[in-house]
Amino acid sequence: MQLLDSTDRRILHTLSTTAKRTGSAIATALNLGRNTVQTRMTRLENEVLDSVDRRIPPEALGYGLLSFVELHVEQRCLEEIAAKLETIPEVLEAHGLTGSADILVRVAAKDAEELFRVHGQLLHIEGVNRADSALSMAELVPYRTTALIKHSLSTDA
Repeated sequence: MQLLDSTDRRILHTLSTTAKRTGSAIATALNLGRNTVQTRMTRLENEVLDSVDRRIPPEALGYGLLSFVELHVEQRCLEEIAAKLETIPEVLEAHGLTGSADILVRVAAKDAEELFRVHGQLLHIEGVNRADSALSMAELVPYRTTALIKHSLSTDA
């Protein structure tokens, strides 16, 4: 992915902080041409912006229990484990880690019973040796990039 220039970042910042998010409204707010903004927004939508998938809170679907599971795995099985994780609908995302655990898995569940079932599924994946779970008690800082965009724009000067 190519790095975003300051115009791209200004568009994204306006898009994330402006109630009216049309290309024309963003062009007016940034004093840019409508065609410039529209062309860049199309490229950003195709190359940078996440799908609507990331914007749907699991709680809105009835999955109010969030858990972070650290998996300790056999490294030679990493690709197969990742493929198996993708087949479990309650797995929202998984990251390879450095440190004591190998993979961090974010899991959404409707209740403790479902989380227990998913935890069992994780443990039954070939190559997974151990799984340590931590329940999320409260989201203290929600996923965000607007502050990062703003910070990156301020460091350009």
